[in-house]
Amino acid sequence: MKQEIKELVLTALKCLEEKRGIEIKELPLFTIEVPKVEEHGDFATNVAFMLTKSFKASPRQIAEQIIECLPKCNWLERVEVAGPGFINFFLKENAWQQIVKRILKQKEDYGRGEVKGIKVLVEFVSANPTGPLHIGHGRGAAVGDSLANILDFAGYDVQREYYINDRGRQMQILGYSVYLRYLELVGEHRDFPKECYQGDYIKDLARELYEKEGLKYKEMPEAEAVSKISQCAGQKILDDIKETLKIFGVGFDNWFSEKSLYEESKVKRLLQWLKEQGLAYEKDGALWFSSSRFGDEKDRVLIKADGTMTYFASDLAYHKNKMERGYDLLVDIWGADHHGYVARVKAGVKAMGFDPKKLQILLIQLVHLKRGGVPVAMSTRAGEFIPLKDVLDEVGKDAARFIFLTRSCDSHLDFDLEVAKSQNMENPVFYVQYAHARVCSIEKMAQERGISFPELLKIDLSPLIEPEEIRLMKLLAQFPEVIEGASRSLEPHRLPYYLTELAGEFHRYYNKHRILGVAEEVSQARFALAQAVKIVIKTGLSLLGVTAPQQM
Repeated sequence: MKQEIKELVLTALKCLEEKRGIEIKELPLFTIEVPKVEEHGDFATNVAFMLTKSFKASPRQIAEQIIECLPKCNWLERVEVAGPGFINFFLKENAWQQIVKRILKQKEDYGRGEVKGIKVLVEFVSANPTGPLHIGHGRGAAVGDSLANILDFAGYDVQREYYINDRGRQMQILGYSVYLRYLELVGEHRDFPKECYQGDYIKDLARELYEKEGLKYKEMPEAEAVSKISQCAGQKILDDIKETLKIFGVGFDNWFSEKSLYEESKVKRLLQWLKEQGLAYEKDGALWFSSSRFGDEKDRVLIKADGTMTYFASDLAYHKNKMERGYDLLVDIWGADHHGYVARVKAGVKAMGFDPKKLQILLIQLVHLKRGGVPVAMSTRAGEFIPLKDVLDEVGKDAARFIFLTRSCDSHLDFDLEVAKSQNMENPVFYVQYAHARVCSIEKMAQERGISFPELLKIDLSPLIEPEEIRLMKLLAQFPEVIEGASRSLEPHRLPYYLTELAGEFHRYYNKHRILGVAEEVSQARFALAQAVKIVIKTGLSLLGVTAPQQM
């Protein structure tokens, strides 16, 4: 509806230009918004304020002239000037009824955007294969996967990628941690350093290794044993990560190995290029990148004095690779503890000759796990955390995904296990799913009563005149805008917020107005409206990776 009103305004402006003999060389950006107060109309625009210089008149005078030039429209009830020059549009009921027709016709494609020809790579989760996924990774997975779904639905060409940090110090620590636990099983006890991975999963990996290989690793040189165990343990953990993500409904188009950047000499070639361009220099025995020249607060180390590569060196090569693959937009989804990395990676992208605006980084804030309002203590350093797989076993995929998305990713999130398991209106996913199930129950009830309805598109919707029905139809009309807004702003939480609002409006409507057992023409129109609500809720939930059950 906003787009149609915008077209009306643009037509009126052309007419006004001809009448006034004025040419607007550059049309200003004006807004069309839903007023906060219903009495102010269905939509309002500030276009008159943007044209005072062009027309040399007050906003109110311009607004009045625009209204005079508006083409006649059979779905507009009236248009008024408000305050100093706002234009308020009041729509007829049939305008909203047409939205229902559109939904019933387009079905699951309602709200789908036109193909934009824009290639997007969304990289998310990318947890080190050094331990099971925890609840923080779950939030990042839900955000990344849902965002990719929404972008795809909005018309973008989307790819999902997981970056595997399968080399470097953390992998050596993993191998050494499992090696020490393995030695314990074969009767050799050593001190277990604090920097080693402490979780019970390390003992499980060591036990599995011992049962399969016996004394094999005790008999080989320690460095060789640690290296081989590191590879084996890393692969086992990665397999577990993939299994957990599959349960969570998350898949990837690409699994990109950090190790491949070294095997294909991409890091080596990039560092050489940086030196040749005068963008890297040696100091105190280390190799530094001049990131402060490109907006970072200080220069960053690429190769340490002991000759080991930093993660930053890999990150630069990885982002160079991503840019060279021809994507128009890169979306990186990181944990909030990586906030200090944002400026340096963007500096690196700029230094390598790419547009840093093509890289958008979303930071996922912490999840506070609770049970019945009481915090659940967790410490990943000590290995005391609840794996994501355990959370999914307890509350299910649907509840976990929906709750992870109820707040903006840059806000902290409380996740209460008891709320997530509850089958009542306090559970946000139950609240939305129940609206879908209620429509399904109406269908079943009609069938049991022997009530049949005409083809949905042939139903007369003119009886939909109740205030609650108008509000429902207005909300349904907003769905395409919600999708477009969520995709442009990279904010998937807008969708569950919208679905919660739509479900709430439907619950109130359902409790106040009967759909069956009223006059036939009224019942048919209300049934069609309920079907439109069902379609939008199901589409929205599917984009969030959540099911739409037929009964609760």
